[in-house]
Amino acid sequence: MDARLKTFDEPDVPTACRSCDARSRGICAALDTQQLIELNRHSQRRSVASGSELIGQAESVGTFCNILDGVVKLSKVMADGRQQIVGLQFAPNFMGRPFAGESRMSAEAATDMEVCVIPKRMLERMMAASPDLGRSLHRQALEELDDAREWMLTLGRKTAIEKVASFLLLIAERASETKIEAAVFDLPLSRADIADFLGLTIETVSRQITRLRKDGTILVENNRHVTVPDLDRLKNAAGSD
Repeated sequence: MDARLKTFDEPDVPTACRSCDARSRGICAALDTQQLIELNRHSQRRSVASGSELIGQAESVGTFCNILDGVVKLSKVMADGRQQIVGLQFAPNFMGRPFAGESRMSAEAATDMEVCVIPKRMLERMMAASPDLGRSLHRQALEELDDAREWMLTLGRKTAIEKVASFLLLIAERASETKIEAAVFDLPLSRADIADFLGLTIETVSRQITRLRKDGTILVENNRHVTVPDLDRLKNAAGSD
């Protein structure tokens, strides 16, 4: 194990970093103790209410953030005002594009969130000094590219029931840090947003969720609280390998 990953037990590591999920599974795992101290000195932890905009499309970028808890909805807006949800980001993802002058899309809190806000100049300076940090960000970017390609398959080739099941599987697989056979979570998006994300109508989304509920693939309480008793069964419904 890399020695830097053992710093959880070292007293010099900032208290806020010791129990932070981004420290163990996010980009901060690539930082040594002194870098964590510098990051802690300049970063700020913030609570963000659901529905709040984190950054608008074409806005100047001055900060980045680690997602500590909650879900971010990424959207693109066309010149005539039409909007499309193009992705979701989850804890402990890093949100932002280093060295970009402005945002290519808007980011909105889909749920109540906790984020660690990092000044852009400081992070880019740390990237220049830490190849491991650069590799960590590169790795996340490649994983997001793979996810985007998988989602192209979902949108272009899957049936309505497979699309809805794929969306539920996306959330379920991020509802736990470990590989499990079942999952419990609250839907981070409304039916209207799910429909937008999947290229379906709200009515179609509701019908497919009802279908999955009736055949026992999922359990739904209060319209948003979902239990998946058997993830393999949900994977089959999603048409996953």
